[in-house]
Amino acid sequence: MIKSTVELIKIQGGVTAAKGFEAASAAAGIKYKGRQDMALIYSRVPCKSAGTFTTNIVKAAPVKWDQQQVSTGAPAQAVVINAGIANACTGQEGMEYCSRTAEAAAEALGVAKESVLVASTGVIGMQLPIDRIEAGIKAMAPLLDGGPESGTNASKAIMTTDTKNKEVAVQVRLGDALVTIGGMCKGSGMIHPNMCTMLSFVTTDASISKDLLAEALKTDIQDTYNMISVDGDTSTNDTVLLLANGLAGNPEITEKNEDYQAFCKALNYVNETLARKMAGDGEGCTALFEVKITGAETKNRPGRWPSRDHLQPYEGGHLRP
Repeated sequence: MIKSTVELIKIQGGVTAAKGFEAASAAAGIKYKGRQDMALIYSRVPCKSAGTFTTNIVKAAPVKWDQQQVSTGAPAQAVVINAGIANACTGQEGMEYCSRTAEAAAEALGVAKESVLVASTGVIGMQLPIDRIEAGIKAMAPLLDGGPESGTNASKAIMTTDTKNKEVAVQVRLGDALVTIGGMCKGSGMIHPNMCTMLSFVTTDASISKDLLAEALKTDIQDTYNMISVDGDTSTNDTVLLLANGLAGNPEITEKNEDYQAFCKALNYVNETLARKMAGDGEGCTALFEVKITGAETKNRPGRWPSRDHLQPYEGGHLRP
């Protein structure tokens, strides 16, 4: 149980709110004309990463790429995101484009290829214009900045049918250190507890073990992203990525102590806020309904909602059932 006495400090910002994180965006002409359609998130130091992904049988190439990165335990340092084309149902060519995207980012940022995560959202079945992706990365690298405006612009660049950008940030004190967690997401249509078309990127300067980072995310998505619905459609690209670079200077969280509980409370605030923003921005929505259920024996849904676990952690090369 997370202690209610933990005080959260709500601040302005998103993915650049935590120490050491920078962002940039660009109009790469992937599908849209005259609008930003690529975003780059970068940490000045390597991060521990955690991720949860779609359980759809058909998984987009970026999902497979990120599952591999998270499962290997390799440090993560950058995320490249494009809007307009999902890179889903694109076969081996789509996987090769993930590799080329990571290579371009590694070269532009001076990091290891294995430290680059990728994400795509948009039309299914189309191949990425990889030359524009590579050009967009080269354009964004010099523009990286840790200010709030850069984070906001990045949150706008990943929008598709969204009518507004979605970002949030919060701080919590762990001992003598002030830890920040910030995030951004996109999602408007194809939102459902059994699948939802969503991308969410959360950054923190907390120092925490990879195992506990993964467990905190795995636990929290059940009552946040996995509890929203708009239209009941399904997706191939659902991804939540959580990066922690440790620059806050708190003693590393290696056990489920009070600092871990405080971190989880702050993470829950970020994820719940982003989830509500997505549900409230659903295609055609005029109102946001929040339902509180009491007296139920379990959280499992009957019928075609057999489980609330649509986003799953990736461990050891296998999705958990």
